[in-house]
This record gives sequence, structure tokens and C-alpha cells, in this order.
Amino acid sequence: MQLNPPLISAFAREFNFEDIRPYYDHEARKIMFRLLEDPLFFKLVNYLWPEMTAEEVRSKADKVFSNLDFQLQFMHAAIRTIVAKSSDGLTCSGFEQLDKNESYLFIANHRDILLDSAILQILLVENGFSTSEITFGNNLMDSGFITDFGRLNRMFTVQREGTSKELYEISRKLSAYIRHTIEDKRTSVWIAQRNGRTKDGLDLTQTGLLKMLNISGTASFEKNYEQLRIVPLTISYEYEPCDVLKVKELYLSSLHTKYKKAHGEDLNSIVTGIRQPKGRIHLAIGKPIVEELQRLNEISNDNEKTKKLTSWIDKQIYTHYKLWPTNYIAADLLEKSDKYNQYYTSEEKSSFVSYMKNSLAGIDGDSDFIEQLFLKIYGQPVYSRNQAHL
Repeated sequence: MQLNPPLISAFAREFNFEDIRPYYDHEARKIMFRLLEDPLFFKLVNYLWPEMTAEEVRSKADKVFSNLDFQLQFMHAAIRTIVAKSSDGLTCSGFEQLDKNESYLFIANHRDILLDSAILQILLVENGFSTSEITFGNNLMDSGFITDFGRLNRMFTVQREGTSKELYEISRKLSAYIRHTIEDKRTSVWIAQRNGRTKDGLDLTQTGLLKMLNISGTASFEKNYEQLRIVPLTISYEYEPCDVLKVKELYLSSLHTKYKKAHGEDLNSIVTGIRQPKGRIHLAIGKPIVEELQRLNEISNDNEKTKKLTSWIDKQIYTHYKLWPTNYIAADLLEKSDKYNQYYTSEEKSSFVSYMKNSLAGIDGDSDFIEQLFLKIYGQPVYSRNQAHL
């Protein structure tokens, strides 16, 4: 158990991480009992653990001496309950490619605000690994209860607002913190491949993310990324969390209307993602990108090196995406063909079309275009997989 703040390498010493870091283990017990005094915590308990009595809650809280204790006593069962209630099963692959003595940077496609990273945590534990730290946007880290709950769950804050100069300094600090976590704390990190969730079905890694990660490196381009031990991570939902909310946002944006989130919209997306039936779910761990980095020596330009690294991450994410009948049906509906009909039954197609029609009934506008937006969310992974194999 980590009783004191970890040692800090030279590259991170100029930064104060107090405003973004998760709680240290020695702070966990105090925070746990502070949560117990907040009425919101018991409202959350009633939702996530409806069978748990107040006595059981306090008994579990008394076993919390670290962040991991909190995750094992409370969060693990909660996420498993969500998966059981809202899905038709969770499978995984690729954990044999990881070393339990190493820490990694999981760069993941991002489909659901909460569940993408939360599902990784339960599978890490069930496969014999410790949990990772998790990036969380400052728009979701409100003051008080939410902040305590998130930081106790090993979440660290990503600041997303500021002037160009401020955002550059934020990037430097975030980069240093991630490298500090992996190298000094020997703790893995989950980060999305892009800002915000994928809303059009196209899982693309932003080159800006990789450039941010390199800022804190003090060695060569190749060595800087080798130290981070990047692992592409792919989560695939048979039914996309918040699909209708994503279509609404895309449709409004297509009308050249500046989309502005309503107050509480992110929280609504979290709750919708938790409750919405998701069908089957698969999480795939990719192969750590380490050996390939030596091939970048042949490229002289760092921008070109970044593009190459981005393409390697994307190729693994596309290749490991678990294609469900819903994906193949959507691709055929988009192309007005039966090219992929060997992957689904007529009953599955009829069910998906009914689901789409019912789901989109509440959106006013060009119904054909709205359906196209919906189908692209599901059909794009098929095209991405095909492209990855070229």
C-alpha cells in the first residue's frame, strides 16, 4: 500500500499535480468516511447497490485503506451489476499480452463516458492485474461529492479550457503526470484516443494526443514512447450507448447550429449509458507497441513519425473491434445491399430496423438523413476493419 506520495522523476519536478491527481492511498480512508457523511453517497448506493444495507455499507467502508480497496469493496460489484442488468454478456481478449509487472498506457476508443474505462477496471482485476488510473474531463469533475468519488476511484483531471498559452501549459503538465504515473508510480493509465466520445462510429486517434504525450519525454522520439508502453484498447458494444443522443448532436451540428451542451447533459449521458440496453460487449487488449518503434528511426520528420504511430494504434483498434450483427446490418442498409447478410439473420435485421425507427421517432427533421447518421454509427466499424486489412 502506498503510504506516501511517490518519488518524482526530474521531468515532472517543475509541476505541482495537486489539482489534477487522484487521492493517494493514505488519504483514502479519510475521504471514504467523508463520503459516508454525504447524503448523495447513499442515494448512489440505493441506485448501484439496492440490496446493500446501511450496515453493510459501513462495514465495507471500514475495509477501505486505499483507492484499490474502494474499487474492490464498492466499484467492482457496481460495474458488474450494471453489466448484468444492461447487457447480454461481457467478453474480453488479449490479456495474455500484458505483463503483470509492467505498467501501460491504454489508448482506447471511446464510446461511453463511464463504462469504457470502468469495464477495463473490472477485467483487469479479474485477470490478475491492478486497476489503472483514468483520465476524466474537468467538465465532469464537479466540486464536492463528484470530485471525491472520482479521485477515490483513481481518476485524474484533464483541464479542457483556456487560452492557447494556457492549454499548452495544461498539455505539458498532463503529459508529465501521465509519464510520472507510468514510470514513477508504476501504475497503468487509461486515456481516450480523442477528446470526447466517438459519435460517428469512426474511431480515430488524434495526433495531438500523441504529441502531448511526447512533450514530457527527455530522450529520443522512439524512446519516449517506448517508456510509455502504449497498448491500443478496443471496446465494442452491440448496441451503442447513447446512440440517439449522439445522432441528435450530429444532426444539430449538420444544420450549422453551434451545439452547446445543456446544463446536466453530461450527467444525463452517463445515466443513459448505464441504463440503456447494450446487447453484447467485448473488450480487446491490443499488443503493446514497443518493438515497432525502432522502425521509426528510418523516418527523419517527427510529424511523420507521429502519423505512423497513430496509424499503428488505429489499425489495432479497427482490427480488434468485435463486429456484431448490428454493424453488418447497418453497413448493408447504408449500401442498400446484402453484401454482409451471412453475418446476420432476417429476424436480427428486422429487430434492428424496428429499434432504429422507434429510437429516432422523437427527433424532428430530415428523417432519411437522421437515419443515415444513426446507421453510420453502427456501420463505420465494418468499413474501418476493411480499411485496416488493406
